[in-house]
Amino acid sequence: MSLKVADRARVPHFEVMNILQRVADMRAAGRDVISLCAGEPSAGAPSAVSARAAEIHRLALPLTYTSALGVRELREAIAGHYRRWYGLEITDDDVAVTTGSSGAFMLAFLAAFNPGDRVALARPGYPAYRNILTAVGCEVVELDCGPAERYQPTPELLDAAAKAHGELSGLVLASPANPTGTMVSRAELAALTDWCRANGVRLVSDEIYHGITYTDPQAPDVKGVCAWELDRTGVVVSSFSKYWGMTGWRLGWALMPRDLAPAMDALAGNVALCPPTPAQLAAVEAFSPASYAEADAAVAEFAGIRQVLLDNLGRLEWGTAAPADGAFYLYADLGRQLAGFADSAEYCRALLQDEGVALVPGSDFDAANGRRSVRLSFAAGKDAVAEAVERIVRFQERRR
Repeated sequence: MSLKVADRARVPHFEVMNILQRVADMRAAGRDVISLCAGEPSAGAPSAVSARAAEIHRLALPLTYTSALGVRELREAIAGHYRRWYGLEITDDDVAVTTGSSGAFMLAFLAAFNPGDRVALARPGYPAYRNILTAVGCEVVELDCGPAERYQPTPELLDAAAKAHGELSGLVLASPANPTGTMVSRAELAALTDWCRANGVRLVSDEIYHGITYTDPQAPDVKGVCAWELDRTGVVVSSFSKYWGMTGWRLGWALMPRDLAPAMDALAGNVALCPPTPAQLAAVEAFSPASYAEADAAVAEFAGIRQVLLDNLGRLEWGTAAPADGAFYLYADLGRQLAGFADSAEYCRALLQDEGVALVPGSDFDAANGRRSVRLSFAAGKDAVAEAVERIVRFQERRR
């Protein structure tokens, strides 16, 4: 009898990670490469967080296991963050600290959905949603969200999906979204929340890019609308990785509905024991006034880089681009620049080889329609993005 690989493990690689490895190999060989593929803020963690981490190691504090859901001090600080940003009164018992937002998604999906349950999500979208759901045995129902829907789900699309595929159990929503950067308004989120409530569907709201938005700074929802402002039966997922620039610290969190909290607690203790202890202790400083100020300054820098990109769309001569309301991505159709290439993956390989600029092909986010699109991350910084634009223009002019 031969050994086998579980069917649930047969998910595609996240292409971004493969490209990052190629970038590392090229740099090791001496190539000058500008990587605009990862959603990784170049500024890194706030100064107070880094200083606290150094102090933790200098004092040789005991780095033992913590509670499965995280240290109480950090959970209280996260609850305070929701009072500060959203006016939400929550307690530390509502918060699960996790190993990155990925850990929060895993806990939420395992706790909320049974194998065979149908879970809807937008296409294009973050591929790990689809792949994690597939790995835990769920049936993924992709909603074809194009420019007309601003790349976001609608009740009408959900009605059509339920009619075509059968009863849905969940909806994964991201606002701001990866790869498009689009956001749902309060009214649109309310409509989706109402639809989920009426149809017995669990909402999982990815809010990891909250705070990185480019709307009117005086607008009441400038940071983003939290799903728990409208209904507390869904799971809210967030992270220290984006607004605070703490990608490698591997720390995120979830707001747990009361009915899922015991299951998520039990799963957390079995799956990961606890989140990384030194990262938890240092992350409390992310909620200091100085850390918020540093993070907001980084967002202002992103806004400036975003404008540089928008101003250069004419020079790039790409096709339709998603409105980047938030996050730090430009998702665009390549338009006539795709001529001579089989698809956007071939375009990206040639651009990386010829000019040392790394982008991500849209097929990573949309297996049906992404062959013509690319995602550009402008989290790498102004100088890197400005130079990358010049290299892309040069590459395309040479190919004509």
